[in-house]
Amino acid sequence: MKALINNRNSRPERVFLVGVELKSHTVAHNKTPNLAPSKTQKIAQDSVDVRELLAELGELAATAGAEVVSEGIQKVEALSPATFIGKGKAEEFADFCRRNDVDTVIFDDELSPAQSRNLEKIFNCKVLDRTALILDIFAQRARTREGKLQIELAQLRHLLPRLTRFWGHLSRQSGGIGMRGGEGESQLEADRRKVQERIDRIERDLDLVRRRRETQRAGRQRSQWPLASIVGYTNAGKSTLLNALTGADVLAKDILFATLDPTTRRLKLPTNQNVLLTDTVGFIRKLPHGLVEAFKATLEEVVQADLLLHVVDISHPQAEEQIAAVNTVLAEIGADEKTTIMVLNKMDRVGVKGFIARLKEKYPHAVEISAKTGEGIPHLLSEIGTQLRPKREFLELKIPHERAEVIARLHKVGQVIERRYQGKAAKFKARIPPHYRDEFAPFIVTVE
Repeated sequence: MKALINNRNSRPERVFLVGVELKSHTVAHNKTPNLAPSKTQKIAQDSVDVRELLAELGELAATAGAEVVSEGIQKVEALSPATFIGKGKAEEFADFCRRNDVDTVIFDDELSPAQSRNLEKIFNCKVLDRTALILDIFAQRARTREGKLQIELAQLRHLLPRLTRFWGHLSRQSGGIGMRGGEGESQLEADRRKVQERIDRIERDLDLVRRRRETQRAGRQRSQWPLASIVGYTNAGKSTLLNALTGADVLAKDILFATLDPTTRRLKLPTNQNVLLTDTVGFIRKLPHGLVEAFKATLEEVVQADLLLHVVDISHPQAEEQIAAVNTVLAEIGADEKTTIMVLNKMDRVGVKGFIARLKEKYPHAVEISAKTGEGIPHLLSEIGTQLRPKREFLELKIPHERAEVIARLHKVGQVIERRYQGKAAKFKARIPPHYRDEFAPFIVTVE
């Protein structure tokens, strides 16, 4: 069986993409033991054309370093429990792949272990699904120990029920898309028990990471600075926005999943308010549930945030579908009720004005910007300040002129709305973070 490819140093892996269109355009189900929480295999074709999804799958394959040779689509009434697509169509695709020297076949939907094994027998080459491809890309992108652990955990959980598929080949495994792993691969050569031991060990390590994050978060919260998280579809411009707002130097490239590890920076608003702003991993349609589970420690930054900045690439033809995909993941992690500013990015692109108007009608607090050119950033900063205003307390203060250090301190930590210098004292109306109240308590006149 040509299941493991050993040609990455000579040429890119040649892949063939497969999509399925249900004739009824309804959601179809067939049993897949490894999916959670629904435990079912799903294909939804109502709002997204299968060709659009295959185009995105092609982008993912290219991101993983592959060359897309061609693609195939089958219309079916129902999915085949044995081969996902019809056996006849699978053999037709397999004949094309043999004649065109295809190394790997990638399905746009999750395959059950049995379907993967049966399809590999028909195609006589490596068969992957969308989940395995996304995991492979994440494995390439992970840089920190935490990121690598999270990816390895997701890979092992995905691989465990499919273990027999790789059983005879692990000792000569040499890489390729879907075969990139970490330290866990040496454990897989032994038996299922050792795989589970490795999973348990990674979970313990990630539990320590979560505790450390909680400690760091508690330390940040002691400063009483509000927390904001940047979320959005992959390649929407999240890292570019973080760099534009805070002067950070996070990698920002026009590729899918350019950054995985969260980065937190201080943002000082024009209102003199400090905000902790975190860039998070990008989402994607059909994001593997196991990956969401593995990245819980990272995604907790989103759950704990006071405000979300949902970045949308308004120049993308499927921008609305991408918004829906992000909202689905936010609901899955319990962050769908968070106060959110819709950030309509890439307004500098041609032909987006009409679409912007439609989205702003749907999302009243949406802000149009170009993170690349800086256009619209002042308006976004103003909107962030408006949404976080309840985090500050409105005070009226009377400070003697000779207490210049207190007046200077007020201007440093608060937002002075009104000032009057008369008589022996200066009067101020200002908004300050609640934890500074005691510091200014001796000078408070009234509290609204």
